[in-house]
Amino acid sequence: MAEQEAYTRAGVSQRHADAAVGALVAQLSRIDPGRPSRVVPLPGHYASVIRIDDRTGVAFATDGVGTKMLVAERLGRYDTVGIDCIAMNVNDLVCVGAEPIALLDFILCSEANPEICEQIGVGLRRGAELAGVEIPGGEIAQVGDIVSGFELSASAIGLVELDDIVTGERIEPGDALIGLPSSGLHSNGYTLARRVLGDLPLDDARLGRPLGDVLLEPTAIYVRAALELLRSDADVRGLAHITGDGLNNLLRLSRDVGYEVTSLLPVPPIFGLIQELGEISDVEMHEVFNMGLGFVCVVAAGHAEQAVELLGRHHPGAAIVGQVTEHAGVVTRGPV
Repeated sequence: MAEQEAYTRAGVSQRHADAAVGALVAQLSRIDPGRPSRVVPLPGHYASVIRIDDRTGVAFATDGVGTKMLVAERLGRYDTVGIDCIAMNVNDLVCVGAEPIALLDFILCSEANPEICEQIGVGLRRGAELAGVEIPGGEIAQVGDIVSGFELSASAIGLVELDDIVTGERIEPGDALIGLPSSGLHSNGYTLARRVLGDLPLDDARLGRPLGDVLLEPTAIYVRAALELLRSDADVRGLAHITGDGLNNLLRLSRDVGYEVTSLLPVPPIFGLIQELGEISDVEMHEVFNMGLGFVCVVAAGHAEQAVELLGRHHPGAAIVGQVTEHAGVVTRGPV
């Protein structure tokens, strides 16, 4: 696709990734556990749910920090990437209505370094506290034949009542989209960002602070805000973590409707710098990055103002950014 040329040149093909996932899922869907399946069907959603009994489900998510770790390696500073690791998992879990409760981290490295692992632990602890989860264990694997530095990922679990799972199936035209601001790049699109910004020194201060600090800004954790919204009397119909693939993540909630984003939140300057230096189109920028919109809550139109007030207490700048439309499977946005 022409609009994805820059990302493809940087070494990432979303089309190939989608095909790979499809090939993998085609095999996994044929698993016969020798008993009735406990899986709650949520195809394409942000997390998976297993039915424990007639009332309770356990939600699962797994994700990593990606090539943001290479920025941490260049700076020799690993004390924030743990927050990213927590965020990428728990933000997905809460999208199905689950309360995240625990996480196991997985560190892949060429050689275990106590100082680096301690720094990673600092971020993991901070992220866990922000999300309200525990980390009862994890794994460090020394695989110098596979990796040359450090990779960080995790798997998280949460609890959700089966009747309270947020599936997106109740979303209908006219519902309001409430946007929560991102803190920057979060943990997506770093392959493209690093390619574009690679010639700049990490102490470049044209954005008002060192570029390295901007690139390592931790991913926002939206769990407490989302849980409070779910526990309120607001009619919450969908929750979307805006990561790689940008606003198209909304289609993971329901493809029977469309989504129109008419009022974009302020775009952090780092995105403008990447677009300018990389000569990247608006279309591709919005398909690769969150562009300042990190999370979206879909609520009944009559509850929009209530939701904005509640969410804004956690994430100042929360606002109504659009609405659900009748154009099935179509995501549109206003001007940058």
